Amino acid sequence: MSSASQLAKRFREVLLDGVWIANTNFKDQLSDVTREQAVTKVGSLNTIAMLTFHIHYYIAGVLNVLEGGDLEIKDQFSFDLPPIESEEQWKDLLNRLWTDSEKFASLVEQIPDDKLDEVFVDEKYGTYRRNIEGMIEHSYYHLGQITLIKKMLTHP
Repeated sequence: MSSASQLAKRFREVLLDGVWIANTNFKDQLSDVTREQAVTKVGSLNTIAMLTFHIHYYIAGVLNVLEGGDLEIKDQFSFDLPPIESEEQWKDLLNRLWTDSEKFASLVEQIPDDKLDEVFVDEKYGTYRRNIEGMIEHSYYHLGQITLIKKMLTHP
């Protein structure tokens, strides 16, 4: 299996269908979260909706580069979640996350292994490999937060 295929598999594991590292994934954790739960604040923690938006923001931004576009995302906007006022808006956010995650993984699979060690957009961002691995690690970090917040909401 190519390095790119292995990275795509690891990415799918954390977002869509894996249980190897955390015994869960984003899709599993978020599948039964209601809009009300998603926007409920627990102390000073970010909401589940905010963390979901945040992860999607980065996936969509890097996906744009993988599709041949520019890197247009800025860290300062990564938590700028518009109000989620209906269950439909919450489900729409989730569906965009699932769709963009699958597109992301599919495009990663197509990266030639020698390109993984090339500069990603600008030298300050490192290589393609570093950015893809960073996306996986970042996702696991926030998956842990979502899992804990969900437990706090459902078992007060």
